Amino acid sequence: MIFITAKFRVRPEYADDWPRITRGFTEATRAEAGCLWFDWSRSVDDPNEYVLVEAFRDDAAGAAHVGSAHFAQARQDLPKHLAETPRIVNFTVPQDDWSALGEMAVE
Repeated sequence: MIFITAKFRVRPEYADDWPRITRGFTEATRAEAGCLWFDWSRSVDDPNEYVLVEAFRDDAAGAAHVGSAHFAQARQDLPKHLAETPRIVNFTVPQDDWSALGEMAVE
């Protein structure tokens, strides 16, 4: 799977509205056949930073996402709300779901 984490520093005046601003993009991405998950979280240290954790089944699913109309629209709509260019970590990993964190197993 392709596993991606990206950090978005949102301009302060848009930070509280970021979930609404990204709702259409988020819903369309989650509906893609190859999307495994697409989840936003707000930083507990910086209220203007959102972290996106996303995964796609394979390279073809990732390419379909980047080539989608909703991705093109997000590229047009989202940057005006950002304080800086998002930062990203992108890797292909040999699994297709989350693994259990054995060191903190709940009995």
